[in-house]
Amino acid sequence: MSGSGRTDGRGRFGNALSNLAVAVGCVLFLGGFAWGAVVYKPYTVPTDSMTPTVNAGDRVLAERVDGGDVRRGDVVVFSDSTWGDVPMVKRVVGVGGDKIACCDKDGRLTVNGKPIEEPYLRAEGASSLASADSKAPASPQNFTADVPEGQLFLLGDERSTSMDSRVHLEDPGQGSVPRSAVQARVDAVAWPMNGMIGRPDAFAALPGGVSSEGPLPLQAGALVVGVVLILGGAAYGPLVARSARGAKRPKASAGAH
Repeated sequence: MSGSGRTDGRGRFGNALSNLAVAVGCVLFLGGFAWGAVVYKPYTVPTDSMTPTVNAGDRVLAERVDGGDVRRGDVVVFSDSTWGDVPMVKRVVGVGGDKIACCDKDGRLTVNGKPIEEPYLRAEGASSLASADSKAPASPQNFTADVPEGQLFLLGDERSTSMDSRVHLEDPGQGSVPRSAVQARVDAVAWPMNGMIGRPDAFAALPGGVSSEGPLPLQAGALVVGVVLILGGAAYGPLVARSARGAKRPKASAGAH
């Protein structure tokens, strides 16, 4: 009698634990999904101007942010009437008060006279100005620009073909766009699954630093843990019940020979 009671208790505890795991898993999964839907918006990149960081046709996840939160090095989605009033994806290389110039003697972009190492650019073949034994310059053509306050200077990572702030240097603001034009900041390439887009170290050394990473890793973690708990809890309940039924069966007595 006591053995049967222990078996029933174990079965009830197993079922309760299974139900709890499934319930917590559902909360994490649905909560992570809802959180992501509120914070992030998917975009399809239309051109190859951000190659190799983001390629044409890639699906990216962009965090909805205020333009005032944008920092140098961020890859942003923006729309501006001067640029055709359609969503575009570019990298912020300058903010209000910056003097942007290219290129220095080593072919690098400079911000307020400080050279910027840009590892996200193509190592070779980005420009006809690059020799066989040197890295391509940060821009095929030299330029300078002073960024007005409240504005952003934007370049594509594919500097030889990108139609970016350099094309609008003769416009008011010397090719910069207002911070209010920013719709979102790209945090990751969702398809193909190339992962997070990091914040460049070179910009971190400048005043103002770089933006903090978005909550996408936490949201993805909540989804994964939620799925594991749901599947694990759903499987654990039947296993405990089967084990309990097996423990209840009386052992067969040995037969006479």
